[in-house]
Amino acid sequence: MSANPTLALWKTQEASVRQRLKPAAPLPRDAVASLSGMQVFQAIFSGDLPAPPIGETMDFVPIHMAQGVAVFQGKPLIRHYNPLGTVHGGWFCTLLDSAMGCAVHTTLPAGKGYTTLEVKVNMLRPLTEDVPRVRAEGKTIHVGRQVATAEGRIVDAEGKIYGHATSTCMIFDHKGQ
Repeated sequence: MSANPTLALWKTQEASVRQRLKPAAPLPRDAVASLSGMQVFQAIFSGDLPAPPIGETMDFVPIHMAQGVAVFQGKPLIRHYNPLGTVHGGWFCTLLDSAMGCAVHTTLPAGKGYTTLEVKVNMLRPLTEDVPRVRAEGKTIHVGRQVATAEGRIVDAEGKIYGHATSTCMIFDHKGQ
């Protein structure tokens, strides 16, 4: 059986990101409030700001950010399992919420923040530790002054979809600390 070149690329990209990330810690609110969404992610990827702790808790990392797009990559592990012996739906939801929310965040100017108001997740097939990596790809659908919507998908390196979601986010003035 030949190695999957996409999976090999994903592992290389993840290793590169992990080398640059600062250890996980709460992001300083005043610093985040003074930067645009894209500037926040540039600072995280360069190691100037710490990686958010949720990635460490859930075993996923940001891989790519662009205007209206966010990609996270994770490895399903036994510690994410539910009583049925597969990855808990909360892991799907958290990974998708991160991708969709960060896709919205990439579009925001300095001084603006967001919060998720609603997430709808469809889990199409189970995930287990046998799946080497998955990616959650979030994309904005609409970004207005007060409300943004986004969609996301969890896929493996062979293009198999495991789940998809939509999200509604509220945009607000960021007050900092």
